[in-house]
Amino acid sequence: MSANRKSSTNRKSEHVLIPEKLYFRIGEVSRLCKLPAYVLRFWETEFPQLKPTKSGTGQRMYRRREVELALHIKKLLYEEGFTIAGARQQLKLEAKPAKLQSALPFVAPVNHDGLKRVRAQLQEILAMLSAKPHASHSKPAVAAHK
Repeated sequence: MSANRKSSTNRKSEHVLIPEKLYFRIGEVSRLCKLPAYVLRFWETEFPQLKPTKSGTGQRMYRRREVELALHIKKLLYEEGFTIAGARQQLKLEAKPAKLQSALPFVAPVNHDGLKRVRAQLQEILAMLSAKPHASHSKPAVAAHK
C-alpha cells in the first residue's frame, strides 16, 4: 500500500516558490525542481527552449523563465506522461498559439468575367444618362401652351 501511496503523491502537482533572483546556478535549479543536475543538462540537449547562459567560469546560469520552463518540462514528463518528443512538441504548440487559430474568412476570388459584364452594363447606363435629351423632351410643357 505504501508503494501506491508513494506513486500517487509523485503524480500530484506541487507549487514551487521560486526566489526573486536574476540568475540561478544549476545546483539551485536542481533543488527547486527536485531533480539531479545531470537531468537538467540532458534536457538542455533535448529541449531547444531550455538554454541557460554560461558565466565567465562556464557555470550554467538559469533565468527565472528557464527555471519555470524546467518545472513545466518536469510536469509534462513526470505528471502528464509525455515522452520527451511529445513534451518537445507540446512546448512548440504552447509557444505558437497564433498558429492554432483558424484562418480569417477572406472572400473567395471573384470571377473577372462577371465584373466585366457589370462594368459594361454600368457604362451603358452612364451613356444613357449623359446623352442629350430628345427633341420632344427638350421643350417644357408651359412653352407648348403659347
